Amino acid sequence: MAGLSRHDHGAVGVLVPENGGRYPYGNSLLIRGSAQTVLVDPSLAVGEQGLDGDRVDTVVVSHGHEDHLAGLHRFPGATVHAHEADLAAVRSVDALVEGFGLPPEHDEETRQELVRDFALVDRPDATGLADGARLDLGDRSVTVVHLPGHTAGHCGLLVEPDDFFFVGDIDLSRFGPHYGDVGSDLEAFEASIERCLQVQARWYGTFHHKGVVTGAAEFGTQLRAYREVIRTREQRLLEFLDEPRTLDDVVAHRLVYRPHVDLPWVDSVERRTAEQHLARLVADGRCELVEPGRFRLPR
Repeated sequence: MAGLSRHDHGAVGVLVPENGGRYPYGNSLLIRGSAQTVLVDPSLAVGEQGLDGDRVDTVVVSHGHEDHLAGLHRFPGATVHAHEADLAAVRSVDALVEGFGLPPEHDEETRQELVRDFALVDRPDATGLADGARLDLGDRSVTVVHLPGHTAGHCGLLVEPDDFFFVGDIDLSRFGPHYGDVGSDLEAFEASIERCLQVQARWYGTFHHKGVVTGAAEFGTQLRAYREVIRTREQRLLEFLDEPRTLDDVVAHRLVYRPHVDLPWVDSVERRTAEQHLARLVADGRCELVEPGRFRLPR
């Protein structure tokens, strides 16, 4: 499997690219059951290299983002599933781009870049799965665990009897949770983190960065540190609100990306992130509107 190394955890093969799963690459899963084989999140490396003849009956997409769809064109005959809330983004590249919330003038350019760089294809045949849906692979099963926040339909997958819990883009990275798309939701993300902490498994897999973490105790430690990034962002925002600030001020100040990062989606992500934090701080009484569109710590 050129460009990919496979690490088996029970019947779950984790397909790790040469860069360890950093964006734009990621760690796909190949789950072999006695009745069918399921591929989870066909990555850019899978798209570039293929699977050296491995049969794939079903593809499950954890959520509708380009890096999780980049290898989908390799499997035109496979059944494709995603959560109902992200189904439009899996079925249509246009819907995926719309979900980023970019300024309209950037939509077509972004679409062209995604098709060129990730080989994205429309999959109108994709069908929806709900929380708790179970795929029967014969001697094992895959159960959908809805973990919204990153996107509305973001899901984890619990593979049994292997006790492998794939948590997708709850990736335990130092960057922290990403909730900056149109369908993202900060409070839903926090609830999803809490749900993950309740799942007892032997192995926990992420699409990016960490790969596989062994044991619930170590996973919990890393997941709590990951969640702490949200609190750190909020604290930095509160410190910035020592004088009246507009939403544009907060976007320029940046809560998510470092100042030197210059990518087309940065302002959109910063804006959506800031909007959610400001709404929560106002609701909690930790900041106030001093006039329309200007926020400050309470005096």
